[in-house]
Amino acid sequence: MLRANLTDILVFMAVVDAGSFVAGGQAMGLSRSAAGKAVIRLENRLGARLLNRTTRTLSLTDEGRVFYEHGLQILASVDDAEASVAGGSGTPRGVLRLTVPDAFGRLVVLPLIKKYLEAWPDIQVEVSFTDRVADIVEEGFDLAVRIGVTTPDTRLVSRVVARYKAVLCASPSYLAERGEPLDIEDLAAHDCLFFSSRKQRQSWRFRGEGGSWVKAQGRSRLRLDSGEAIRDAAIAGLGIAFLPDFLVAADLAAGRLRLVLSDLEADDDVKILTLYPSKRLLEPRVRRFIELMVEALGT
Repeated sequence: MLRANLTDILVFMAVVDAGSFVAGGQAMGLSRSAAGKAVIRLENRLGARLLNRTTRTLSLTDEGRVFYEHGLQILASVDDAEASVAGGSGTPRGVLRLTVPDAFGRLVVLPLIKKYLEAWPDIQVEVSFTDRVADIVEEGFDLAVRIGVTTPDTRLVSRVVARYKAVLCASPSYLAERGEPLDIEDLAAHDCLFFSSRKQRQSWRFRGEGGSWVKAQGRSRLRLDSGEAIRDAAIAGLGIAFLPDFLVAADLAAGRLRLVLSDLEADDDVKILTLYPSKRLLEPRVRRFIELMVEALGT
């Protein structure tokens, strides 16, 4: 099979991104007719239809979707090649693939993505909002944002980009029914909502008498793998939660939740970390997003 013309591939990618031959052609400095002919040439070379065309819409065929995904990988490889020469001065281009915790991602990271896209018009972003601990290398992510301690992985580089205070809280209805704990030992008689997943299990440690660290011994009848689900369970009166203040600030202000044992000193602040595959050079699209997080959230 003859090698597809790279310009035709770029035109195809532009048409898909823009959603029309007119806008895609304009992005490449071509007329609608020229853009359409480029895609037809590409389809003829490949021997497959890439786009379904109607009078109003364009959509990718199965073959077109596969080819588009490969095109994204090609563009990312070109960005990597440029970064290897340009070093720290490279301009972010290509696709930034992120995996972020669900609640933190929507509340905190998503507004930063808006700023990032506005600052770098040549960038596209793909985001997985999940509290599942993804395998960054195997699943092809450029960057992961994690809350708290992560499992050591020699393939990854980590950086703390922000810290949040964590607070104990519960709903007024739960505290009215079960009573309010007065010290760490009282937590043993309460239902505590712990974060738990296949790879991670949360524990609560606070400063006890004499300055030593004490692990809370609360009952764990309900364990959840989502910070937002823990928040919702606490509001529903299912137990006491220990969550970052960014996640429950509005609920505390509205009275849906109340602070519990607010004088306790937690073992540590909640760390927000970025993790990325270890490479000799960090791509501009990744480096710039980490810099934006540090600038916006502080360390």
